[in-house]
Amino acid sequence: MASYDISPASGAGAKLPHPVELICFALIVTNAVALIVCYLHGWWLVPAPDGSGNIADFVALWAAGRLAEAGHAAAAYNWAVLKPLEENIVGHFAGYLGWRYPPTFLFAAAALSLLPYAAAFLVWTFGTFLAYLAAIRTIIGDRAGYFLAAAFPAVLANFMAGQNGFLSAALIGGSLGLLEDRPVAAGALLGLLAYKPHLGLLFPIALAAAGRWRVFFSAALVAVLTAAASWAAFGAASWQAFFPGIAHALDADGLAYWGKLQSAFGLTRALYDSATLAWSIQIATALLAAVAVAVLWRSRAAYEIKAAALGVAVLLATPHLLLYDLVVLAVPLAFLFRLGRSGGYLKHELAGIGLACLLVLIYPLVQAPVGFVAVLIVAALVVRRALDPASYAAASNQNAPAVKLNRWVTS
Repeated sequence: MASYDISPASGAGAKLPHPVELICFALIVTNAVALIVCYLHGWWLVPAPDGSGNIADFVALWAAGRLAEAGHAAAAYNWAVLKPLEENIVGHFAGYLGWRYPPTFLFAAAALSLLPYAAAFLVWTFGTFLAYLAAIRTIIGDRAGYFLAAAFPAVLANFMAGQNGFLSAALIGGSLGLLEDRPVAAGALLGLLAYKPHLGLLFPIALAAAGRWRVFFSAALVAVLTAAASWAAFGAASWQAFFPGIAHALDADGLAYWGKLQSAFGLTRALYDSATLAWSIQIATALLAAVAVAVLWRSRAAYEIKAAALGVAVLLATPHLLLYDLVVLAVPLAFLFRLGRSGGYLKHELAGIGLACLLVLIYPLVQAPVGFVAVLIVAALVVRRALDPASYAAASNQNAPAVKLNRWVTS
């Protein structure tokens, strides 16, 4: 006789369906092989001397850090100053890789700039990747979280660009994963998300609706303290240079290709040459997401439903969403897996998750806002869970002691 335990609270111990394991393994191998091939051909990590090949977005972070470390933080927001530094790293290139982040993010940039470019690239990408893995593992509840996180298709895009998708996913996933048991720590992570404020706009709505004031105030405190520290370290001029650039962010992306934006705004601009229509649809989408989050977080739905809803809503609400940002989509997917492993998957739920992952995977082939469609599919899966009466029944037991279900199998 043998036994196995399933914890309904976290899903720990329940195995993944065998087809999911095989697909995850294949995706992990594909990501690893792709990175190796790109490195050997000079398309990843080490820039080609003539500026050919892939120009990683990390160049902007490293160059901005150099300026900040030299005492010229405000100059990082001046494209005429930043571009020559980037060209010294990668050679001549056409396009725009400006610095748009709040001065709080210059702490990380300045620290990385103390390392040679290639070493800083590796420290940044793999360091934030490990933080992302840890966040998804926290949500899933056991080591299967590492497996699922590493297999998510958006992982490769973030590695290639050297971008901050891993960091965003780690902060959002870590905050939601710790929110129930360690509210102050969850708030601290959320406060650090202020480095990319458009991804955190819906969190105050959710926290206020649910009365999670310890999380709310600890997040506000960390955000204020880091802003004050950056003011002291980099000067008021850095903040004065930062704010005017916010309005030009979408325009700069549009100069390249509107289809790069994986948002309602990007999809509308790609299909119709109307900024007014695009903003109208984006604002309507954001308002709908905000209302849905407020209603759900005031309800008695299971916490996993609320967390998944908030994780996908932050992606729906922002107009500025690129492929590497879609690493954050792994967070709501992790909560759906947690629900499925503890209480069973809904009909066609795994197929929907697979379709969303496939759409992210094929972006390089279609160069269209298919990532936004993937976000919509995950949102539909979350809505379906929220409308399931079982989710409210599960919520009524979430404060009860964890119960293990013992199943005995006769060998």
